[in-house]
Amino acid sequence: MRPLVWLYSLYAMVVFIVIMLLIFPFVIIASFFGRIKGGNAILWLCRCWADLWFPLIGIYHKRIYEAPHDKTTPYIFVSNHISYLDSAVLVKAYRQPLRPLGKVEMSKIPVFGFIYRNAIVTVDRSSAANRANSIRVLRSILGKGISVLVFPEGTFNDTHKPLKDFYDGAFRLAIETQTPIKPVLFLDTYARMPYTGVFTMTPGKSRIVYMEEISVAGLQTEDLPALKQQVYSLMEQKLMAYKADWIR
Repeated sequence: MRPLVWLYSLYAMVVFIVIMLLIFPFVIIASFFGRIKGGNAILWLCRCWADLWFPLIGIYHKRIYEAPHDKTTPYIFVSNHISYLDSAVLVKAYRQPLRPLGKVEMSKIPVFGFIYRNAIVTVDRSSAANRANSIRVLRSILGKGISVLVFPEGTFNDTHKPLKDFYDGAFRLAIETQTPIKPVLFLDTYARMPYTGVFTMTPGKSRIVYMEEISVAGLQTEDLPALKQQVYSLMEQKLMAYKADWIR
């Protein structure tokens, strides 16, 4: 089956690039409208791209809501990170104004990097000053009523455990801004495209689970470790309950 997987991955990559090039002129235009209006427009264009790309490559999404979800409320979304495909799935998952926090390295890719820089907030995790600046930008975005997305594991979960250890940033931001946390699980991105390489894609299902929001009302900085552990445990339990493919 390996040659078929390789050919499918090549096909998916070619279609990805073609659609990206089609939307790129509109992204350039949107970038002149600033971080807020321009960023919202670019995320909308990325959703259009994803709504075309995934059906064309045979990946079918299903959003599962375990509790009612209010798209007008700004949240700090936290999701597990297990695949290169996560960055594409997130624009299918979140259908509201949003700014993800992403690795600065991805912004160096030609064409894609321009879209990436204008659609998300970049962070260099090797620099404490850069991390602090990224949090300040996210705080400003939340103040304008726009949700943010953080992968609290920071990088790929390359274990067979449900999750890697979480960084503090998302939870500190939630407490400081008194913004509720909404965990969202990506159940099938590992099955569709393992982190071991880009020529490992397969068609099939892609489930996205919206969990119940977690209030941070009244919490203080000293409550951060307990809040982080609460979110970690809830996400871990759900990933195990849904039998995520990477868990052994």
